[in-house]
Amino acid sequence: MGQAISAQTLQRENGCHQGTGGVSQGNRSFGFRPAFFDGETAAVYLSRFADGQPAPFHLLDGLPDEVVVSRNPTGRVAAVKQTLVSGFVLDGCFYTREQAACKVAELN
Repeated sequence: MGQAISAQTLQRENGCHQGTGGVSQGNRSFGFRPAFFDGETAAVYLSRFADGQPAPFHLLDGLPDEVVVSRNPTGRVAAVKQTLVSGFVLDGCFYTREQAACKVAELN
């Protein structure tokens, strides 16, 4: 079994894709929106702040309770289920970080 996804997981992913279209800074200008795909249910969740407003980068706090595995003592999301994959939505389609990086490279 894999591990639950945490803020540290997202930081590692950002580091791996730094300087590419696999991070929000590298693809925002092309219209990509940060999102999560649930491989178990095929649901896509746009990244949101806890108050429901769209977030310009990947955040766990705005995800629905059904994907939350744990919260910290202040109620913020600490981890989400392992079936979630961070990526982006463009024109209604989900892209993994790798796919987004390739798409941005094509568009440049």
